[in-house]
Amino acid sequence: MLSEVGMLPAELMGLDIKKFKQINNLVKNKNFINSLTLNVSNTIYFLKQKKFNSIILNYDESSENLFKWYQQLVAESLGKKKNGIFPMISSMPKDNHSLMQLYLDGPKNNFFTFFYVKKKNSLNIINKELLSSHFYLKNKNTDQIMFSQKLATQNIFLKKNIPFRSFEILNRDEKALGELFCFFILETILIGRALKINPYDQPSVELIKKETKKILI
Repeated sequence: MLSEVGMLPAELMGLDIKKFKQINNLVKNKNFINSLTLNVSNTIYFLKQKKFNSIILNYDESSENLFKWYQQLVAESLGKKKNGIFPMISSMPKDNHSLMQLYLDGPKNNFFTFFYVKKKNSLNIINKELLSSHFYLKNKNTDQIMFSQKLATQNIFLKKNIPFRSFEILNRDEKALGELFCFFILETILIGRALKINPYDQPSVELIKKETKKILI
């Protein structure tokens, strides 16, 4: 992602590729390293407790492609030797109505990641169109409502002792995205090392490629 293959399209889009590459600064940042090691150790603990499903509760529609990349990174890097993490993307707040009941009271084999990006220009609620029963939405905007729902969901997770972590992005820019790339890549590499598997290859996927070529020849 941070190689020339990923950065060339970014530069053609007018993005500052230097801001993406922050790893030299991040590895010197104690907060970053402490957070990284804590997340890795917690993930290993969950795996030992037979919690294999990593569910991303994504409150930012624009970050959907980020988590498609994350899904490939985790599944392809760690799904080996009967090990692995099953990364799933859950679109919020839609899934609050379709899947949340299962998350809260269903099987306890999941751990969760809340992901939220603060919106700079969020639509305001039209007060005159509110029903009296919805007075609490007066003078609010859609981002405030979304964030409140996220906090409420986290509070219920805490009460039910459901494991989760939370990312809150205040600025949507190259620097923030570069930090996320570095964090998720390093986290995956360290988990792979802890599980004694090579996080860099995809041997079984290669079998499918070879089999496809046989069929086509």
